[in-house]
Formats: sequence, structure tokens, C-alpha cells
Amino acid sequence: MKKLLLLNLLLALLISACSTKSNYEKLQDGVIVTLNSKEGGAKRVKLQVISDDIIHVTATPADTFSTAQSLVVLPEVKGSTSWKLEESADALSLITKTLRAKISLTSGEVSFSDTTGQVILQERQGGGKSFTPVTVDNLKSYAIRQVFESPADEAFYGLGGHQNGQMNYKGEDVDLVQHNIVDVIPFVYSSKNYGLLWDNYSISKFGDPREYQPLSTLKLFTKDGKEGGLTADYYVKDDKLKETKVENKIDFEFLETPQVDSFPKDVSGEGKVVWEGSFTSDAAGAHKFLVYSSGYIKIWVDGALVIDKWRQNWNPWTNKFNVDVKPGEKHTLKIEWKPDYAGYLGVKHLDPFAQDEQSRLSLASEVGDEINYYFIKGNNADEVISGYRNITGKAPIVPKWAMGFWQSRERYRNRQEMVDVVKEYRKRNIPVDNIVLDWQYWEDPKWGSHEFDLKRFPDPKGMINELHNDLHANLMISVWPKFNKGTKNYEEMEKNGFLYMHNIEKKRKDWVGVGYESTFYDPFNLEAGKLFWSQIDKNLNSIGVDAWWLDATEPDIHSNISIEERKINMSTAMGPGAKYFNAYSLMNAKGVYEGQRKSSPDKRVFILTRSAFAGQQRYGAATWSGDIVSRWSDLQDQIATGINFALSGIPYWTMDIGGFAVEKRYYNLTGETQSEWRELNTRWFQFGTFCPLFRSHGQFPLREIYNIAPQGTTEYNSLVYYDKLRYLLMPYIYSLAGHSYFDNYTIMRGLIMDFHADNKVYEIGDQFMFGPSLLISPVYTYKARTRDVYLPSTTGWYDFYTGAYLTGGQTVKAVAPLDRIPVYVKEGSIIPVGPEIQYTSEKPADPLTLYVYTGKAGNFTLYEDEGVNYNYEQGKYTSIPFTYNEAAKTLTIGERQGSFNGMLEKRTINIVWITQDHAAAVAATTKADQVVTYDGKSLTVEHK
Repeated sequence: MKKLLLLNLLLALLISACSTKSNYEKLQDGVIVTLNSKEGGAKRVKLQVISDDIIHVTATPADTFSTAQSLVVLPEVKGSTSWKLEESADALSLITKTLRAKISLTSGEVSFSDTTGQVILQERQGGGKSFTPVTVDNLKSYAIRQVFESPADEAFYGLGGHQNGQMNYKGEDVDLVQHNIVDVIPFVYSSKNYGLLWDNYSISKFGDPREYQPLSTLKLFTKDGKEGGLTADYYVKDDKLKETKVENKIDFEFLETPQVDSFPKDVSGEGKVVWEGSFTSDAAGAHKFLVYSSGYIKIWVDGALVIDKWRQNWNPWTNKFNVDVKPGEKHTLKIEWKPDYAGYLGVKHLDPFAQDEQSRLSLASEVGDEINYYFIKGNNADEVISGYRNITGKAPIVPKWAMGFWQSRERYRNRQEMVDVVKEYRKRNIPVDNIVLDWQYWEDPKWGSHEFDLKRFPDPKGMINELHNDLHANLMISVWPKFNKGTKNYEEMEKNGFLYMHNIEKKRKDWVGVGYESTFYDPFNLEAGKLFWSQIDKNLNSIGVDAWWLDATEPDIHSNISIEERKINMSTAMGPGAKYFNAYSLMNAKGVYEGQRKSSPDKRVFILTRSAFAGQQRYGAATWSGDIVSRWSDLQDQIATGINFALSGIPYWTMDIGGFAVEKRYYNLTGETQSEWRELNTRWFQFGTFCPLFRSHGQFPLREIYNIAPQGTTEYNSLVYYDKLRYLLMPYIYSLAGHSYFDNYTIMRGLIMDFHADNKVYEIGDQFMFGPSLLISPVYTYKARTRDVYLPSTTGWYDFYTGAYLTGGQTVKAVAPLDRIPVYVKEGSIIPVGPEIQYTSEKPADPLTLYVYTGKAGNFTLYEDEGVNYNYEQGKYTSIPFTYNEAAKTLTIGERQGSFNGMLEKRTINIVWITQDHAAAVAATTKADQVVTYDGKSLTVEHK
């Protein structure tokens, strides 16, 4: 009997082992595991080794995996065979030189560890994968979600550019949906030094995946304490009460929302609505509130002001706040809304989310054939971002002129107006490289013609020649993917089936002039992208336009329609709009980039877009943060927006310096209002100087330096100072551009990147590094003349303006007079500075001044090339390494590597030593401590 039992046990073990072994398939580059999944779970999970540091994970509830080529990941990215497989009874481990990826044979749960077995990231117990069947435009697919465990001390960054001032996303919610002022990049960087690229194009959510619900999901009470809703007082002009209602929802969100049409017109103009009362709930915890608004909105909870915003009516946006609620506990709520002429407002609510769920890392998407993500390991943020660019594409070096100052406004109405601006800059000796021509340079109503209105812009080619040859300026022009019905280009697109026709079928008119029927083309049809470029090429590229401002690439088919209507409008050649919603700008940039590289192979493509998506950096595309408003709160928000955008893997970002849309109070500038306007623009300009791209733009009042403040004022002097400083720093700045291409570097750097060991920096969203050396601390409060600045530990710091030394690891109250913002230089830095110039190509950086900040060893590599073409791709560039040895007190200027047409064979190099006992400021007038002649051969200079 014992022998029989033993035999049965051995047989059972053998069957179990065979069963376990039979549920996976080994591939050359990974494994596929087949699971006995429950409904809503994964049936097959594939792990693919891309490199030692990158693992591709896909999971499907179907029998087969999708064969569709990723729009984000380069087609040449293939799996690696350099790995080994380790088997155990219940799991498989894929082992590379630096990483172990383990998958459970029963649940499909995946975890990632280093070579010591230390877990870096792991999916939630059981796998954390969920699939919910959905049908979109008769296409059967899934709503998907992947959840990972996350320790309490982890921080998250990236995800694109968002407008709520968020820095660390741990425990936060982020909606990944393209909007005028939101840029979606589904890439997240963790303080644990890994990244996740979520390869999905539909609307997605980081954090809580639930949809917000009406306010009626709470128990609402009037201001008199009666249950059923809030007291709603409607006022007309001069605070005259029109009527009082009891309302349990606030829903005036979109054009098609029924309540919008019934909103009283006399209130919509100069009136207001005040909702007041209280709320309670039986659900304990943090209740979430979402406010989507334009006009003026203020919200008080328990008497405390939690929201105070204004936004232009054609561009509402959301703000969020949480309220901790105990069961049955009442909280007062007051909402004051001034529509400011035809505004939009929606206030929604969500019950608390389980705390253990909220603290996890969760990514969910509306539509997906499978869960599809890339795990990228690194030893630091730069290595993680480098991994991202290795699979999604390098960021080409922008033309050198694009790193200078751009002047723009909405809008230059004719040739003379635009050309005169450049002439005025040259007359005043204020540096500028790029003039930007915003929309409506075409003849009304020929939107999409890509042709100048010859009445206002006669001889466009001659105008461009004057800008190039006489004024040494470049021209960027606004090109929309939008076409008015009846134009020649519209008809050509329509004939080929390249347009989204839903807007036309609904006969919607836009909000320009008398209003015109219009729609957008479909860049997901590659032939449509080629036609789009050919139309631009024929009318604009052929006459010398230098760069492309690709506006409204969300796409903004019609302002103030709902997300659902936007998805219906966007029925692409690849599939439903809901499936491809977030990737429009990627495909639009692709067509323009690839088109210009064929049409004008010797001219660097430069694109500015209002939206972004993962991989877009490979198409020479930079992004700006959209039509933000001219308010101090928006200035503050841009700092975290830019930092997180850079941490998303795309190095070139900018914004409308001064904010785009303007409150009516600024239309007539006098007294205190004028003072605030000048100060707001000055502070914004000071911040913008240290962004990857330096661009002023906005509605009236006029945005030229000399129109913001008159010559001789503190504001004017500060604006000119920082503009000139940008050009003095051009050798440093352009080297960062080269570094971004060759080494996948990031120019605008969250403090987590360079001071990872200092956990005090994890939450800082209002300071950043500009390159390796400069710590930037913008001022974003009206009349502030100091601000607290945290100086990261592990290094000392020098004041940029005085050279005074400060120790790291402390918070200082930095002086911030109106004409300066706090800037500090990291100990051990070498900063190359050029001569004063009026435009980037005026003359080479000779003499070159090296500011050496002693106290620690340091290095910097100067990068130079021809500035406007792609010869650097063929190796036509130079690099000169600078190395400071603190122990020996020597600076070595290394041997020049490479060559290019027009390079300096010899140059004068000035050296300024900054020590704790010898202070100096970066300035054109600073006297050199030593001077050497450099001919390309290595030389060493001893600090005397």
C-alpha cells in the first residue's frame, strides 16, 4: 500500500511538473506563459527582453497577441537573445546582466529585481491585470488596467505636462487626455530609478481609474439646512438677485450639455451664481472634487478658500481638491461663479478610494487590445530616460537659432508690423533670433490654404529674404491641421478621403469671424500626412519659412464640445478615435518631419506643437504648454509642468512667457494694474530665460520687451539683462542641446535627477537645474522680494550674481529684487560663456570665457557644429572637454575631437576662477584671471 501511495504521489508530481512546463513557450527573446485565467484576467502573458535594462511586457485575454506595429516604439527595436532562463516549480526568471524579470506560471504576476534579488517593481499580488470588454464603433476591445505595488517612500514623475501644480504623483490622480493646456506622455519615472512606458493611445488614467460623478452622490443641504441640494442664488449685474433655486448638480460643462442653452443670459454676462449649503456622506475618508470651469470660480470649504481661478471661456480646465469626511459629519460648501460672458462650469465628486489602492501605481486605459508596457531600469534618472529614448527615438539637435530668444504675439496683422518689431529689437541692441507669425495670416476664410493674404503680406518671399539677409532673423509660422470647407486644400483632402467628416456633417461653424464650417485631416493615414506636407512645402517651405508651429494638435476640432464628441469627430484610418485619441500630435509631427527631411535635407526640421505624445521627440518636435492665462497661479504651475514634461523624456519645452489669455482688467493699463502687469511679465521672463526654449507670446497687451515696460524702468532693464544673459550662456546652452542628442541628456532637470540621495528634493516643484550647473528658483508671487530656496545637500553653492559661497543642505531666504530671481551655481561647475551677440550666428564664441567654480572636481564638454543642418549626424561637429582637478588645482582643456566647416582653428579662452575667497559674477564685463590661446591641442592651466 505504501509503495502504491508513493507511486501515485510521484505520478502526481510528474503530471504537475509536465503541466507547469507545458504552459509556457520559450522564444529567442523571451517567454510566453499561458494561464488558466478567470473572467476579466489575462490568458497569455509575454515577456520580451529588449536589452539588459529593458523588458517588454504584454498581456492579453485572447488566444493570440496583437501584431500591430507600435506608433511609439521604433520599428527597429527588436528583442535580445543575450539572456538566460531560470526555471522553478511555479515561476520563470529571465536574467540579463543587470536585471531579473520573474513571472508566475499560475497568476502571470511579473516582478523586476536587480542582480542581488532586490525587488525594484512588482505587479500587484495575483498580477494586477484586468480586462473589461468594450465595443467602440463596432470594434470589440477592452478597457484595461495594470496595478503595481509601491512602497511608501516611492515618488513618481513624468506623464507629460499637466496644469495642477503637481510635482510628485505618488497617491495622486492624473487624467491622461490631450487638451489645449495638457500634454500626454504615458511615461512615468520612479524615484526607485525605473521607468514605465505605457504603450496605449487611448484616454488613460494614472491613479484612481473611476469616473467622477454628479454632486448628488453626496447628501446635500441648502444654506438653511434642508436636505435635497444646495441653495443657488442667481445674480445679474451689480449683484442684483434674480432668482433662487435648490440644485443638486452643477453641470454647464459643454456646448451640448442641455443646461447650457437654458442658462439665463443676463446672468451669463456680468452676473454670477452662488451655490451655498453643506454636504455629508456615510463614506469615511478623502472625498474627491473636480471643478471644470471658465470665467471666475471661487470655492470655500468650511470657510477656507480652496480654489480661486480664472480661465478664458473658450478654454476651460479642471482643478481638484479633497475633503476628509467622517460619517455624518457636515461640511459647509460655497461656490461662487462669474461666467464672464458665456462660461462653462461642472462640479463633480467621487467617494473615497481605498487607501491601499490609492498608494499603488496604477495605469488604466479606455481602449486596448492588450496590456502593453516597457519596464526600463537605470542607476539614475538620466539612464532611465536614455532607455526611453533608445526605444522611442533620439531627440535631434534643434537649429542653434531656436535656443535664442523668440518674439511672438497674437498676432502680427501685416508684414510691416512684424518686420518693424525685428527692426526695433535690432535698433535697441536687444538680442532676438526668431519672429513668430501666429494664425490668420491667410485671407479670410481660407483657413488651411497655407497661403499669405497678399493684401496684408505682399511679396512673402521678399519679406522672408529681408528677415534672413538684412535682419538676421528666422521666421516660424503657424500651420494648423484644420481646413475650412470650400478651400482648394480642403477639396484635395476630401477627394482622397483624408478628412474627419463628422464636424462637416453636423454643419458646425467655428468661432472665427462670422463662423465657418471646417474640420481636420487624418494624419493616421500616412498618405494624408504626405499630402499635408506637400501643401505646406509648396506654399511656405519653398519660399524659406524656417520652422513650423503646429497648433491645435489635440486636435481641437471644435472648442467646448465634450470628450465623447471629440472622440466621435476623430474617426481615424487606423481605427476609432477612442482608441487613438492621444496620438494625433505624434502622427501630425511625423508627416511634417519626414516630409521636410526629403524636401529640404540640409535644413533642420523644427516643430512646435501644442500637444505631445511619447516618441514625438524623434520628429524634431518641441512642445509649449498651451493657452495658459496671465495669472500668478499659472506662472507657478508652469514650473512643475515643465519639470515633469522633461522627466517624461522629451527635452524641448517652452510656454507663453507672460501667459496667453488676459483678464479684461489688463486691457487698459494704469496705476496698480499696470504695475502688476509689468511685474508679472518680468517674473515670467526671468523664469523663461532658463527653460529649454525661450519664447514670449500672448494676447494684447503687446508682448515685445519695449512694449511691456518703457526703457529705463526696472522691468525693462531686467528683461534686457536676462535676454542678453541667455546669449552670453549660449555656448553652455547649445552644448546641452548636443548632449541631449548624443547622450540622451535632459536640459530642464527636476532636482530628483541630480540630488537623488537627498529626499528633501522629492516634493520640490518650484526649483530646477538648468543643465548640470545652474539652480533656478523662479519668483511667482506678486510683490515678493525674497523667496525660500532649498540648496540640495552633497555639494556647496555659489551665488550666480555675486559669487558668494553657501553650504548645501539648507533652506535660505534668498533675496529676489524685482530685477532678479535667485540663481545658484553648483560647486565643481565649469560654465562656458561667449561674447555679447545679437543673434546666435553673429559670430563664433571667441573669446570664450570659462567660469570655474572650485571646491570640487568638475567637468563640462563644449559642443559645436554648423548649427542649421544635419551634418552632425555624419560626424561633422567638435567637442572640447574641460576638466577641473580640485586636488591639483588645475584646469585641463582637452584635445578637440572632430571638425566641421567653419570651425575655429584657434581661439582665446579666458578663465575666471571662483573660490570661497575669490568671488566673481557671470557678466560680459567680468575680468579674466588668466588668458590662454587654444589651438585644439590639450593644455593644462594651474590656478594661481
